[in-house]
Amino acid sequence: QVQLVESGGGLVQAGGSLRLSCAASGRTFGSVAMAWFRQSPGKEREFVSIVGSSGTVRSYADSVKGRFTISRDNARNTVYLQMSSLKPEDTAVYYCAASGAGYGGRYVSDYAYWGQGTQVTVSS
Repeated sequence: QVQLVESGGGLVQAGGSLRLSCAASGRTFGSVAMAWFRQSPGKEREFVSIVGSSGTVRSYADSVKGRFTISRDNARNTVYLQMSSLKPEDTAVYYCAASGAGYGGRYVSDYAYWGQGTQVTVSS
């Protein structure tokens, strides 16, 4: 069982930066892939980024590539999402997710564990 708690969301002006954190409980953190998704009102939850269990393999949605950076600290059981050059269209609830394996995909169904989400609002 893995429990996830996100933090770091807030209100920021366009062009600004935020860093989201996701603290995980459970001994298996270092062996599973971790991802960030986001969901805006009226829209489906969408993939943002994924990092493999060792932290060396990373992937991003085209909409955030070059602006967002995912990382993880397995000693601290934490995954991060550094967001820069934020745009109003980045406004959403951001969710942390853990897969049941060392790899994961870009679909919600690939992930067994989810956090409660943290709100990110980007004003124009």
